[in-house]
Amino acid sequence: MITRAAKFAEQAHKGMFRKGTSIPYITHPLETALITAMMTDDEELIAAALLHDTVEDAGVTYEELQEQFGVRVARLVAEESEDKSKSWMERKGCTLEYLKSADRDAKLLTLADKLSNIRSMARDYILVGEGLWERFNVRQKELHAWYYISMIDLLKDLNAMPEYQEYVTLCRRVFGEGKDESIRELSG
Repeated sequence: MITRAAKFAEQAHKGMFRKGTSIPYITHPLETALITAMMTDDEELIAAALLHDTVEDAGVTYEELQEQFGVRVARLVAEESEDKSKSWMERKGCTLEYLKSADRDAKLLTLADKLSNIRSMARDYILVGEGLWERFNVRQKELHAWYYISMIDLLKDLNAMPEYQEYVTLCRRVFGEGKDESIRELSG
C-alpha cells in the first residue's frame, strides 16, 4: 500500500514545486511519510501521510482515494485537508479547532506534516532570513507564528515523542524564543 500511495502522490503532484523554490513538491509528502513511519508502523497512516495534500492541492477527490486506498486512508486525508475556498485565517482556524478533538492518528499525521513544513522553513530561514515570508500568500511572520506555535499546545499529548520535541525546538528557532506571549494574544 505504501509503494502504491507513493506512486499515486508522485503522479498527483507532478510538475508542482515547494513555495518559492525549485524543489519538487513530492519531497514534502515523502518526508511527511518518513516522519510518520518513525512514529508508527501503521501502513494506512503512512499511506495517508503520502497522500495528505492530494485532495487539497492536486485535485484528487475523496472518492478516488477511497476507491484506491480504502475508507480509513481517505478519511485521514480528508481530515488533514483544508477548504481552499476559505481565507487563510479561516482555514488555519478550522484546523486548530479540529485538532482540539482529533484522535491520535490525526494528530500524528498533523505533527508529521507540520514538522516537515517547519524543517523546510528553518532551513530556508538560515539562507534568506526574514525574506522567507515573501514566499507565502500570507506574508506576516506573526500569523505563521500564531498558527505553528498554537500547534504546540494542541499536539502536547505527543510530547514524549522526539518528533514533537523537534517541532517545538524548530518553532522557537524560526519564530523566536520570546514569541509565546504575543502568540497567545493573537490566538485570542
